[in-house]
Amino acid sequence: MSNDILVFVELQNGDIRKVTPQLVSAARPLAEARGGKLHALLVGEGIGELARKAATLGVDSVAVVEDPSLADYTAEAYAEAITQASKRLGAGALLFGNTSIGKDTAPRVAQRLGVGMISDVTGTISTGGNPIFKRPVYAGKAVTHVEVLESSFVISVRANSYPSAPAAASPAPIQSLAVAPDPSKIRTKVKEVVVRAAGKVDLTEADIIVSGGMGVKGPEGFEFLRPLAEVLGAALGSSRAAVLAGYIHPSHQVGQTGKTVSPSLYIACGISGAIQHKAGMSTSKCIVAINTDPEAPMFEIADYGIVGDLFEVVPPLIEEFKKLLHG
Repeated sequence: MSNDILVFVELQNGDIRKVTPQLVSAARPLAEARGGKLHALLVGEGIGELARKAATLGVDSVAVVEDPSLADYTAEAYAEAITQASKRLGAGALLFGNTSIGKDTAPRVAQRLGVGMISDVTGTISTGGNPIFKRPVYAGKAVTHVEVLESSFVISVRANSYPSAPAAASPAPIQSLAVAPDPSKIRTKVKEVVVRAAGKVDLTEADIIVSGGMGVKGPEGFEFLRPLAEVLGAALGSSRAAVLAGYIHPSHQVGQTGKTVSPSLYIACGISGAIQHKAGMSTSKCIVAINTDPEAPMFEIADYGIVGDLFEVVPPLIEEFKKLLHG
């Protein structure tokens, strides 16, 4: 293994996921501290245009693996392709986004390479010598500093934990790798892809999230919150209780058993703040809580709190945001 660093470029809906330039930002100091190069890896089929886009992300080179078996994501095929590509490039460390695909693939790649892994990294303490990373534990109630003792490792990074790397002045060179997963090792095949209508903003990568809990009182309550999300360009989130009550689809759930998010702004409307919910959003840069109960646990971690009925508080907020953001 060399001192080079490899960033996995995850693709979604025909584009590069927002977490990728954040991975580049996290990886660049590691590569510089080791005196190595920073490579980006794309896996799929018919991804030439996306490879050219990846070449502007500030990496030293872009590697592309294309094969019909990689047209749709399957854990075995992607893990095999990434493992082979990593060996071909001689990368000493790999970075993934802590997305659904990243959490599914990264441990498999680490096992195949025989290296250790740190998941859900939210920051870098040190890049000199043995790098040290931050990651939350105990449902977000504590943060550990994990030192990497080996030169080769795999990490997955929580979205919005690092700033996005600036675009490069000139594109990096692109190379195609003759890598194909062994068919005998692929035990699953995608027969059909059913696309569910989703919001305009991906919840896990959203810079702003407006979330509702039991206080919204029903599905219509989330429709009441939607204009606030739209004026802010935000994603719509929810508590687990609201999902279980059938107020909104489970894909919107934030929390320990839902999605872990780290936006710049998190507005919690009618959410009491159970520990499971706070575990999924406590690393948000700024938290605003709106609740009729002044003793609600959400106020304990909120930067700003509004004690009041969300149905009375939200409309004037929408009007003020319209004035500030849209004149």
